[in-house]
Amino acid sequence: MNIKTTLSVLLAGVFSAGLVQAETGVTAELGSTGVGAHLSVPLQANLNVRVGANYLNYSYNANTSDVDYDFKMKLRTVDALLDFFPMNNGFRVSAGLVYNGNKIDAHGKPTGTGTYTINGHTYLATSVGTLDGNVDFRKSAPYLGIGWGNAAAPGKGWGFSSDFGVMFQGSPSTSLKNNHCVAPTQVCTQLAADIVAENAKLTDEASDFKLYPVIRFGASYRF
Repeated sequence: MNIKTTLSVLLAGVFSAGLVQAETGVTAELGSTGVGAHLSVPLQANLNVRVGANYLNYSYNANTSDVDYDFKMKLRTVDALLDFFPMNNGFRVSAGLVYNGNKIDAHGKPTGTGTYTINGHTYLATSVGTLDGNVDFRKSAPYLGIGWGNAAAPGKGWGFSSDFGVMFQGSPSTSLKNNHCVAPTQVCTQLAADIVAENAKLTDEASDFKLYPVIRFGASYRF
């Protein structure tokens, strides 16, 4: 059973358990993992299990030393967390496992003169086509953090929730390629070699996401 299936089964199991427990709490949130929701169910007085999912797409611009890129980040996570409340109040320490579907699509942008400069060589975009790639991360990512709010605390009603932590999604895997090169064979061959070098630079740029910061704020309701 892979990590996605395992977390899906756990999510379904906890949700089913939550339906028969009066202490079930639901949190809607927004943050660096996107828009999401979590279900919290107490295991004992100071320990909850929390499962949920987060989703968001957003675009931004960045560059390596040679190429400007349009990046589109696709945030897709499902997590299963244990929340420990050491002070018997809203403060919590959280740890768990995340199914990490995060990825980044990259599209190289020609300069204003319609050229790419890759690994010290200049190419006409009209001759060498497009420069596209993606950045992927490992699918199983441990999570560790702190936060505030106990959505399943005694007493019905609304509450506030926050998370501050790190998802350890590891070193990225990048894949950069050229499409529709119509230049002479020698030029396309040189371009292919230069793209290998540029892919290494893209990997270095993406390494900033090895440790992904998790900052979330939300509102919770206990049933």
